[in-house]
Amino acid sequence: MSRLTQLWVALVISIFFIAGCSSDKADKKLQIGDHAPGFQLTDIDDQEFSLNDYQGMPVIIRFWSTDCKYCRADTPIFNTYFNRYSRENLQVFYINTIPEDPYLAGFVKDLEIGFPVLLDHGGKVAEKYNIRLQPQTIILDPSHRIIAAILGGVSDEELTEILGKYL
Repeated sequence: MSRLTQLWVALVISIFFIAGCSSDKADKKLQIGDHAPGFQLTDIDDQEFSLNDYQGMPVIIRFWSTDCKYCRADTPIFNTYFNRYSRENLQVFYINTIPEDPYLAGFVKDLEIGFPVLLDHGGKVAEKYNIRLQPQTIILDPSHRIIAAILGGVSDEELTEILGKYL
């Protein structure tokens, strides 16, 4: 299977999870092309971040956990990508839904994460995005429309293919 075919299969599967796994509380199932729900969260240093503050910038949102093998494997890719394109206004947010995880600080330190690691107490943001499995990466264009959803690991090539025209 070609890399492009693998990407499309991953996107279709991810669309299923975003569009098809909505909670009963959600009024509308998220789909590719929808405007991303806003959020305001604090990071591991208690600094506040709001998605609205990054309007006009492409954003990568990664829902993850410390026990995720894909997260450990591809976090260096996100680090490199962020370091390469943050001057072009790319923002990356790692959102952790288990803020009390005793391995969280060690994971962030060991992998030298240079972008905000946000804490989603109670999983409210994950619920807005209909996240049921992790890792899941949601990619937003500069107007904060969802342009991709990737379940599992992510490669530099995938990020470049999806975000290239915005950077």
